[in-house]
Amino acid sequence: MDYGRTNTSMNRLRARYGPRCGTRQEAPLPSVRPLVHVFPSSARTPCHAPDQLHRQRQARTVNVTPDTPLLWVLRDTLGLTGTKFGCGIAQCGACTVHLDGVATRTCVLPVSAVAGKRVTTIEGLSKNRAHAVQRAWIAEDVPQCGYCQSGQIMAAAALLAKNPHPTDADIDTAMTNICRCGTYQRIRAAIHRAAQGA
Repeated sequence: MDYGRTNTSMNRLRARYGPRCGTRQEAPLPSVRPLVHVFPSSARTPCHAPDQLHRQRQARTVNVTPDTPLLWVLRDTLGLTGTKFGCGIAQCGACTVHLDGVATRTCVLPVSAVAGKRVTTIEGLSKNRAHAVQRAWIAEDVPQCGYCQSGQIMAAAALLAKNPHPTDADIDTAMTNICRCGTYQRIRAAIHRAAQGA
């Protein structure tokens, strides 16, 4: 690698954009805030935050633009990092949460769209992995790398809430999240186990 050339490029960038260009800047840590209020210009749009915090009936406020994806409000503003970023186009399902009980992908969903709705993240599913889906996931040893699993669990929990005894075909239709490790057979087995009460 030509370090002289790299340093010259950095010096040009710093001359153009200022002396801190290319240096790491530490951002302050966000605080956890359960009830989200979006501030588009002068109007206030209330948005409900995750179920675990919603149950505690705590109301707080964050300053975010209405078009901020819900995923980034959850992760960066509320500090709920169990919901993952995968593709950014709502295809892989790593960012799945429940929106009024329906599995919903959050990476492209603007926070303004969740006004008045209950949002449940993986953190709100249970306090101690006691949910039937979580117990089944552990019993079937579903995860491999684990990155997509919070989204998979949320999608499975929404499926079982709607259809307590799904067939293989029901599971295949509902579970459209991508697992790059290919744990689909174990996911299906875990859903069947959860349907039996784990």
